[in-house]
Amino acid sequence: MRVALFLTCVNDTLYPDTGRAVVKLLTRLGVDVDFPMDQTCCGQAHYNTGYRHEAEPLARHFCEVFRDYEAIVTPSGSCGAMVRELYPRLGERARAEGRGDGLARTLAPVVPKTYELTEFLVDVLGVTDVGAYYPHKVTYHPTCHGLRGLGLGDRPRRLLEAVKGLELAELPGAAECCGFGGTFAVKNAAVSAAMGVDKVRDAESTGAEVLCAADNSCLMHIGGTMSRLRSGMRPVHLAEILASTEEEPAL
Repeated sequence: MRVALFLTCVNDTLYPDTGRAVVKLLTRLGVDVDFPMDQTCCGQAHYNTGYRHEAEPLARHFCEVFRDYEAIVTPSGSCGAMVRELYPRLGERARAEGRGDGLARTLAPVVPKTYELTEFLVDVLGVTDVGAYYPHKVTYHPTCHGLRGLGLGDRPRRLLEAVKGLELAELPGAAECCGFGGTFAVKNAAVSAAMGVDKVRDAESTGAEVLCAADNSCLMHIGGTMSRLRSGMRPVHLAEILASTEEEPAL
């Protein structure tokens, strides 16, 4: 199966190890992974900040880059939700504004074949045990876009439960937002920071060494809060845990 890795801006700029982990994991599972070098932002930041028209060229470019692949895999629930949920809305709004259905037709092909990583593993490849080894106590935070937007449900937990050596601790208040929310963290900094503290304190109460999530934007916010609180925990993307093996263990 030939798939494309949509890494996202945040990961490409700040967390390239997550992308490497996805390639390592999928290759181990027999998937042929390409990384289209022309990929750019999907337009989520623009759309969520109210710049819908400015997001349209980025959405068109996304489709040009990824349209010929069998599947598009991303280690980001928020960017995955942008393509799956909001690209159709971009097309609908353009039509409602009298600009025809050209945008909708352009965007439509990539929507159903864009998958967040855990969806691709569980729903497309049909696996939950990916041969991972991670001898640490971990708690899992289901990020808002993955939980409410994509409806990932228990897919990430099922993958974590199958990891050899991993002890999974239940996170109190797991469904509560960590406070990041993109530009929300800038516009409402005090509220965002308070929500981050609540999330970290809940995570600390589990006694886990690691807080895991499937979106590095949220982990960036949580990790910054952990640093300010001098917490002994650390944030780790789910892909890096799943890519870890006994032969090549992750920290």
